[in-house]
Amino acid sequence: MNPPEGEAADELPGVAPRLRELRRSRGLTLETAAQRAGLSPAHLSRLETGRRQPSLPMLLGLARIYGTTVSELLGEIPPERDAVVRGRRFEGAEADGWMYQQAGGPGRAMQALRVRVPYGAQGDLVRVHPGEEWLYVLAGHLRVTLGETVHDLAPGDSAHFDSLTPHRIAALDRDGAELLFVHTLLQSPAAELCLGSGIHRR
Repeated sequence: MNPPEGEAADELPGVAPRLRELRRSRGLTLETAAQRAGLSPAHLSRLETGRRQPSLPMLLGLARIYGTTVSELLGEIPPERDAVVRGRRFEGAEADGWMYQQAGGPGRAMQALRVRVPYGAQGDLVRVHPGEEWLYVLAGHLRVTLGETVHDLAPGDSAHFDSLTPHRIAALDRDGAELLFVHTLLQSPAAELCLGSGIHRR
């Protein structure tokens, strides 16, 4: 749940100033960055001042635009790049109801996350952006809508799709769903084609 206006979102400390610094370091105005992310300038301004908490799709979209990763946006940068990420108890960060944990190394062309999707969270959020996405259902049942086609996935099922296809993800079980999620991190001019990590379909 977003905090009231004027009240800081403390679930993701330090994200707001990093979002502002990254945008400025990339030479982007608030209006340009917001347009590429599918947000209003006012909404992006609230994210940069800590008055609103970004959702996971918003973080993914902003990371693509700024040529970085979600883990770096959150300040979760390990001291050295390691090829191996050891298994550990799930202690994910929360963004707008989604829980996620970095499952790969930072600074790569692909970003891997372990994600928990709660029931009913962001089920109407449609995303469109350059790149590819791959997900594998670990637990629970997931509904993946690609364009006008609906796919219900069970544990062991996976989906691999072009992210320019309008897509949305929703957990079907009351206990939510858990998945492995991999997406490409674009650091090229094609990232300017990002159309809407915040497009809603009613």
